[in-house]
Amino acid sequence: MGKRDELIAQYADDLRNKCGVEPDMDLLTKVAIGCGPAIYDADASTVAATQESELETVKNNFLIKKLGLSDGPELMDAINKVIDQYGRSERNKYRAVVYYLLTKHFGRESVYG
Repeated sequence: MGKRDELIAQYADDLRNKCGVEPDMDLLTKVAIGCGPAIYDADASTVAATQESELETVKNNFLIKKLGLSDGPELMDAINKVIDQYGRSERNKYRAVVYYLLTKHFGRESVYG
């Protein structure tokens, strides 16, 4: 099993045990690959949910640019809902897991088709 497969298994575990979601492994794999080399970097692989600038980056670079959504208050509402689902007290919120949950929330799985 390669490093990427190990990380995807970790993300699936987080989805099951911390978010209460049974992951679509095909979509989760595509989301992880879509994150590129960031998943291998300790800092870039996680979302700092307490930093407003980090949440803005998720909104602008992922929701608007990647998923093609229009800017509006519902985007930040969705990010906060996903952070709550993951658990605000959870120290390591993996970017791929957050992106996966946001993709599902907005029903934009076709972006990874």
